[in-house]
Amino acid sequence: GSNSVMLQRREKRFAVLAPSTSATLQDRKKEIKEDGLDLQDFISGELSEKSKWEEYRGNLKRQKGERLRLPPWLKTEIPIGKNYNQLKNTLRELNLHTVCEEARCPNIGECWGGGEYATATATIMLMGDTCTRGCRFCSVKTARKPPPLDPDEPYNTAKAIAAWGLDYVVLTSVDRDDLADGGAEHFAKTVSNLKERNSTILVECLTPDFRGDLSAVEKIALSGLDVYAHNVETVRELQRYVRDPRANFDQSLSVLRHAKKVKPSVLTKTSIMLGLGETDAQVHSTMKELRDSGVDCLTLGQYMQPTKRHLKVEEYVTPEKFVYWEKMGQEMGFVYTASGPLVRSSYKRRQKLSKVSFIPSNFFHSLNASC
Repeated sequence: GSNSVMLQRREKRFAVLAPSTSATLQDRKKEIKEDGLDLQDFISGELSEKSKWEEYRGNLKRQKGERLRLPPWLKTEIPIGKNYNQLKNTLRELNLHTVCEEARCPNIGECWGGGEYATATATIMLMGDTCTRGCRFCSVKTARKPPPLDPDEPYNTAKAIAAWGLDYVVLTSVDRDDLADGGAEHFAKTVSNLKERNSTILVECLTPDFRGDLSAVEKIALSGLDVYAHNVETVRELQRYVRDPRANFDQSLSVLRHAKKVKPSVLTKTSIMLGLGETDAQVHSTMKELRDSGVDCLTLGQYMQPTKRHLKVEEYVTPEKFVYWEKMGQEMGFVYTASGPLVRSSYKRRQKLSKVSFIPSNFFHSLNASC
């Protein structure tokens, strides 16, 4: 069946990549030719000059009136397995939502199913599944006045995390411009509930911009979290085209700067989607602005059109180009840069952050991957 095929591919790939293996470069090229590249190849930059993706002859840049076909490196496995079903059932029982589902993340099968690392993880989306904004890239439902907050959500979220046995969790949310504080207090309560249950758990919050309300940013930054994330989403020049008009690049930068100002020890993180029509010069300039603003961590991934109602993909960026941006991020001095076609803002968070020297290594003892 498909499960056994996946297992055989994983075992074969591990045997090829393991440090103790005697496999030659020729063996690696043969394996790539048979099975194609995996996501780790894209992230780590271990790309063969004759790799399978280079044989792709489809268009990578969109012509007028055209919809691009998905290139081979963006095709992912169908979600299956015991961990996937168990996690989905737990979320439904506790009335919790995940950005993995709402944003149609392409990595949901790997992360929820545990991938090669057998650790099922998810990024919890707080404050319901309906957003007050309508960004042109996002498939989350929108409404001017979503349902009221669930007062039990901070407790239920902590309960779910405890049941899964995680030691790293990513909390994100919809925008709630209908609330006075944008839901900042709700975020803070969730973090404190998690820390009360497990003082060593690492918590990352991927927050809205709170309409530029820095007191809301401060409330979350001082809540006990370890990583403060807020996504600028795209280059400066495409902000109005891609994001809701209430969002903008400078407002997002102010959020990231203020989180660092009120808690210098916190790691700040943001994410950029590529393939929306940006130029290389614009990407470079945006990365420089982020680094100059003290942002520690950066992820770059391929934009993928969630439905026909959303922005079309203007370009499928090659794995090789993502490697280039990862190296550029390293040269600029980001604590880490994760760059690959299927990288999303909270993908494999633990693996990347475990390389950050000023986070205690014992925090990462049992967690192997994050959604």
